[in-house]
Amino acid sequence: MKTILNSSKAPGAIGPYVQGVDTGSLLFLSGQLPIDPEAGKITAETIEEQTRQSLTNVRNILESAGCTMSSIVKTTVFLSDIKNFAKMNEVYGSFFEDGTYPARSAFEVAALPQGALVEIEVIAQK
Repeated sequence: MKTILNSSKAPGAIGPYVQGVDTGSLLFLSGQLPIDPEAGKITAETIEEQTRQSLTNVRNILESAGCTMSSIVKTTVFLSDIKNFAKMNEVYGSFFEDGTYPARSAFEVAALPQGALVEIEVIAQK
């Protein structure tokens, strides 16, 4: 059985997908762009601001399913420029308590939707 996750505190899907899926034991969140859910578009300009918005969107979706950032077991970070890794990493680290970091992969990609600098997807345990 799966339940579709849909938080009004995170941007709606911009294509044929959902914010996330709850399988009962695991949550699979779609990649979160740094879209401001109130504005309906990317308003942040720097990699730090965009990382913060992407992870805030992740946190809000997790909270809608009764989970927290410490529930995350794996993240995948997509960067439009790997040179932004260190700055992204600083903000990323601030969303987790020491010792509760999830496993992670990070990649540079040719481009991201809407000209984003970062997109973050997660798998979390309930």
